[in-house]
Amino acid sequence: MISFAEHRARFLELLTQERAAAVVATSPHRIRNHDAEYRFRPDSDFWWLTGFAEPESVLVLLPALTAETRPRTVLFLREKDRERETWTGRRLGVTAATAKLGIDEARRIENLWTDLPQLLKGYERIVHRTGIDEARDREMLAVFAKLRATAKAASPPPVALLDPAPMLHELRLFKDASELDTMRRAARITRDAHVAAMRTAKPGVNEREIDALLDATFRRLGGTGAAYTNIVAGGANATILHYVLNDQPLRDGDLLLVDAGSEVDWYASDVTRTFPVNGRFTAEQRAVYQVVLDAQLAAIDAVRPGAAFDAPHERALEKLCAGLVDLGIVDGTAAEVLAAEGFKRFYMHRTSHWLGLDVHDCGAYLANGSARALEPGMVLTIEPGLYFAEDDAAIDARWRGIGVRIEDDVLVTREGHEVLTRGIPKTVDEIEAACAGRVPALSGA
Repeated sequence: MISFAEHRARFLELLTQERAAAVVATSPHRIRNHDAEYRFRPDSDFWWLTGFAEPESVLVLLPALTAETRPRTVLFLREKDRERETWTGRRLGVTAATAKLGIDEARRIENLWTDLPQLLKGYERIVHRTGIDEARDREMLAVFAKLRATAKAASPPPVALLDPAPMLHELRLFKDASELDTMRRAARITRDAHVAAMRTAKPGVNEREIDALLDATFRRLGGTGAAYTNIVAGGANATILHYVLNDQPLRDGDLLLVDAGSEVDWYASDVTRTFPVNGRFTAEQRAVYQVVLDAQLAAIDAVRPGAAFDAPHERALEKLCAGLVDLGIVDGTAAEVLAAEGFKRFYMHRTSHWLGLDVHDCGAYLANGSARALEPGMVLTIEPGLYFAEDDAAIDARWRGIGVRIEDDVLVTREGHEVLTRGIPKTVDEIEAACAGRVPALSGA
């Protein structure tokens, strides 16, 4: 069980050092079209601090200003309303919030802007993320102005609005044991979904059918849905990095690239597998696939405490450049191709990003101007690929239209690393066995 109270305590400790209060709002309702809304998903910062998934909610964190006072957390949320709940679902309500969520005080959301000036009085800095909701930003600036206008000698005005990234996002970057258990569960569900896709894909099946199967598996096994829009890219569609139309029939002899991950309690997994639609790699597909797999394994091996964040990317590039030379796709030595960035036509993205509550999770990638060192508790993706456009006349026709990416989620441990998404078929033999139905699903998370 994730300890949201512990998360709040850690954030309050940093706020105390900055003599800052924090105002953290959840996501607004978002309109899909006309008056139809998207399914609500809480803001990741807000969820990390509260474990509360209702809209129209704001958490205020108030560290102790003196030795005689204590830190407080105040949650503003919707009140119980029988009529509105009949239409839009149950609400926790103000009365039940303190015991249910472990916060110190609960107030009606309607009182937020009138109550904030008094709550924030005496704090030198206010942590509040701007640029998400224009109306909320205006209200927050009005509170800031009121605090300045009413400040007295004993209660100085706030001097700055701070972005949450340097404090809150750095805390979120390091996952605790409970968070990692949740991410492992997401990985197990994702394994079942990818195995199901491998078993189901056949010539004539439409990409949308695999897309629907992934979503159904994520939810059937207890996930909150897909962590991001599924990529189901057959044939040359796989050379489009963020292809999400997912509406074309699969063709005999093509590869299918599936980039999809389950979300569990809003924590993401992020996995890509590439496999033959008819269950058997051609010689060219197998050759490209093996180059990418070798690059991915080398990159994973580079994940360890103290290594630079860029180390996996550099190892992947070395293998990819050597592979491009060996396949005869580029001229020169691997070192020459790497130095001249001759790989960029075929590999144009980075190898890793942070993973957590967001699929491209928060946390800085640089420290003092250089790639930061990996530390235990960080989770990152490892996802090299090669993409040969179908209209690239500069390469031999047999390579055109092949796109391969292989991606796993990797935890940095004290000893080295743990592949959270291990067990999802990945070698050529494992892939072909899964396509033939010889790799069972786990049937649960």
